Amino acid sequence: MIRDATPHDVHAIHDMIVELAVYEKEPDAVVATAEDLHQHLFGPEPALFAHVAQDDTGNVVGFALWFLNYSTWLGKHGIYLEDLYVKQEHRGSGYGKHLLAHLAKICIERGYGRLEWWVLDWNTPARGFYESIGAQALTEWIPYRVTGSALMDLAAAAEQM
Repeated sequence: MIRDATPHDVHAIHDMIVELAVYEKEPDAVVATAEDLHQHLFGPEPALFAHVAQDDTGNVVGFALWFLNYSTWLGKHGIYLEDLYVKQEHRGSGYGKHLLAHLAKICIERGYGRLEWWVLDWNTPARGFYESIGAQALTEWIPYRVTGSALMDLAAAAEQM
């Protein structure tokens, strides 16, 4: 079963975010707390959304965390999937596909133009899964990121302009 996340799911989602960081070989990278997640999902102006997958006993076994983006070319919003995760022991049971299908349904119902996400180049199981459902790797786009001291320096440059 796929459903909207509730405040009661925040700790389970946070635990899986930590599991995802370990899987992605970045075990110390998660600095966000469950309280941070709760605030961004359920605060006064949420801009982050989550859905969870439950097994037959009602346990949360996976999640999709997403937010809206916008395509100036399409003139439409889209969904950017920040994280999709299914617990190791439940992979291959269809939960990941159900989560993605649910997000695709949201896109269609709301008139969004696309559903997109990133995957690590070495994560061949995930890449194979995504390609099996019709997703295409965008090899012509190179992601860039500004963070930490470079972000602070760039922000400081705005004061000097």
